[in-house]
Amino acid sequence: MEHELFENKFAKFWISDQILFFEYKQDVVIDLAAAQCIVADRIQFQNEISYPIFCDVRGIKNIDKTARDYLAQSGSVLTKAVSFLVDKRVLKAMTTFYVTISKPTVPSQMFDDTTKALEFLSNYS
Repeated sequence: MEHELFENKFAKFWISDQILFFEYKQDVVIDLAAAQCIVADRIQFQNEISYPIFCDVRGIKNIDKTARDYLAQSGSVLTKAVSFLVDKRVLKAMTTFYVTISKPTVPSQMFDDTTKALEFLSNYS
């Protein structure tokens, strides 16, 4: 089942091969209000179907603690697993912090290689 591209102020996302692809826009700053908007839009887009999520976080400039905590908990609604695509050292530190400290409620791993990130998700589709 394929969906059209959905885009909001913070990200764009689409579904392909039973995986939801989620790409943050360049230099985006995520606070709690942004996180809540992102999650609400994603849940509505998914139409009550749970997916593994490929999350490209390379565009994030900054994300605050309340947003990380919200995404780790409420952001896991209708997700089977999440792979994060990162490339900057700072972002790797932020994602590592998210995965280990905020403790998301679904399997989540960080990758700097798209193929490996998709292989991880293939276990959950």
